[in-house]
Amino acid sequence: MNPARLRAYFLLFIMSVIFGIAGPVIKLTLGGFSPDLFLFYRFFLASCAAIVIFSFKGFKFPKKMGVIFMLVAYAFITTTVALGLLFWGLDKTTVLDMSLISIFGPILVIIAGSLFLGETVTKREKFGILIALAGSLLITAEPILNSEHNGKLTGNLIIVGSVIATAVSSVLLKKVLREGVDPLILTNISFIVGFLTMIPVVLYGHSLPGVIQTISAAPIRYHLGVFYMAFISGTLAYTLGNIAQKTIEISEAALFSYVYPIFSAILAVAYLGDKFTLPAAAGSVITLVGVAIAEFKKKRYN
Repeated sequence: MNPARLRAYFLLFIMSVIFGIAGPVIKLTLGGFSPDLFLFYRFFLASCAAIVIFSFKGFKFPKKMGVIFMLVAYAFITTTVALGLLFWGLDKTTVLDMSLISIFGPILVIIAGSLFLGETVTKREKFGILIALAGSLLITAEPILNSEHNGKLTGNLIIVGSVIATAVSSVLLKKVLREGVDPLILTNISFIVGFLTMIPVVLYGHSLPGVIQTISAAPIRYHLGVFYMAFISGTLAYTLGNIAQKTIEISEAALFSYVYPIFSAILAVAYLGDKFTLPAAAGSVITLVGVAIAEFKKKRYN
């Protein structure tokens, strides 16, 4: 196997493990911070790290306006939109449901690649996508089937929005990387954009003294959760993923998105007490069958 491709696989696997741990970390840390304040605090720390990195590495901003537009769009969608929806959704639903819904994410990347990158989607893939979509819809609607109307359905729908936003950002990422933008710079610009765009959101719902008071008074365990999300699941994981995606195809990189829902689901059941319901279990099986059908062609011909 090509050493560069093998290295990309290794980096994506490490990123997937980090993201797998992130779900439970987010859920536990939301006990101390609201979703908007959590994101604001996380992006602030990541932006401070970005400034330090830029001071040592230097900063080279793209010159083409089209590339700049794509870079800013990617940064906004991947941070404020995708992560904002993820945090907001997890505040209302379980890590297990989030993990199961995320299994559909790579299929959405295939669809996005077809729409925006001109990649071919075969009849077999379309059939698998429809089956996986049916399974994901069953998982999302699971609160209705179990008569749970405590906001969990809303949380599941928000998570679906986050998965869609992530698929769109994956396409923008590939386009920006093709223009030669440094993966490390791309990662850190993203968190700076995330921080700047979260300022008005946080100040709309909180006063500045209130923000400072909440953060300073929070127990250390919540700060540790934010630190993990800012530096490990943030700067480190995103940089590893961006470096890897310079080498391999977007659809191939998307396959690693199947890894972190597995880790999240195991941790959710073992440490958070989440439980499989019959609709969630059935939806998971249906989704996995659809994924297997859609991905079989690529394993056979690529």
